[in-house]
Amino acid sequence: MNPDTLAKLRLARTEGVGPMTFQRLAARFASAQEALDALPEMANAAGRPRLVACSAQDAEREAAAVARFGARLVFVGDALYPPLLTLLPDPPPVLAVHGSIDLLATRSVGLVGARNASANGQRMAEALAADIAARGITVVSGLARGIDAAAHAGALHTGFTVACVAGGLDQPYPEENAALQARIAAKGAVVSEAPWGTAPQARHFPRRNRIIAGLSLGLVVVEAALRSGSLITAKLAQDANREIFAVPGSPLDPRCLGSNDLIRQGAHLTESAGDVLTHLPDHPGREGLSRLPLFARKVPAGMAEPAPRWGSGPDVDAALVRAEVVSLLGGAPTEIDEVIRRSQFAASAVMAALSDLELALRVDVLPGGRAVLRDSHGGHPGGS
Repeated sequence: MNPDTLAKLRLARTEGVGPMTFQRLAARFASAQEALDALPEMANAAGRPRLVACSAQDAEREAAAVARFGARLVFVGDALYPPLLTLLPDPPPVLAVHGSIDLLATRSVGLVGARNASANGQRMAEALAADIAARGITVVSGLARGIDAAAHAGALHTGFTVACVAGGLDQPYPEENAALQARIAAKGAVVSEAPWGTAPQARHFPRRNRIIAGLSLGLVVVEAALRSGSLITAKLAQDANREIFAVPGSPLDPRCLGSNDLIRQGAHLTESAGDVLTHLPDHPGREGLSRLPLFARKVPAGMAEPAPRWGSGPDVDAALVRAEVVSLLGGAPTEIDEVIRRSQFAASAVMAALSDLELALRVDVLPGGRAVLRDSHGGHPGGS
């Protein structure tokens, strides 16, 4: 592994450097090594006096384990990094990919739903996925039991599928889907943001869900309760400007209340692959699929111009901004846009403060543009 790639992996694996903070470091510093060198001083200024970055030895061990497994690491900004993921505000800094990495750049549809799915729901998901894959469109799902597993199985019959997993590639979950994961890796691709050896936990699933949404031009929901991981994925897909589809179900079945509500809110009613294909765009309704170069002193879209104290400006006391952001957050995830609206500081200063607080391990920045005080929240609902 060349020194620059190793430094990127070390940076991505350092505790407190989440996807948003990684992006801000990339915008500010000319190289990953320069960012690594600056981390201790920056963390100390934000209230974390003893930051220890991921060691070169640990990063090399992970890279070697991934390679022995037959997988590869791809970093945001690389030519092979999935182009649709670059449109997310918090793209994964590094992905481990087992299988055909080229599938991550194909026209894709996400298909998700209940873990405790009915037999009819699983049959519908399998048939839909098979028909969609037969049209040359990749089916993306989360390898959970129920609807996800049925979608992967259906797509494998006629075409290709991508599985996004919450843990490391070496940690199949649930265990009953280990053989299915191996089949997908052989014919499609399995993708993970988590470090090698990571056992999946509830907090990992929202990050996995945003990858499903981010890789897909549209998302189909088959059976989802009103509080479920599938609806979280649908919200992330909607935030990413992707088309939303839902299969109608019985109003007497709690597993269908969430998916029926999506239709009520404007999702495309879906009974066949034709309903999906009719409304599936060639690309999201945004400008271009550009890959912005990292560590080149350029700022990703939506980011503030780099400046001292993470862009908060020379006349702004970064400690005051951090204190106000902490006061506006609590034990429940809060929309970052709402924090900005309630704050007396500019958006750039608030975003800089959130990066500082994340690096100091005081705040968790969550998928979907939300933040929460660290150690004050439990598992995410619908973590599957």
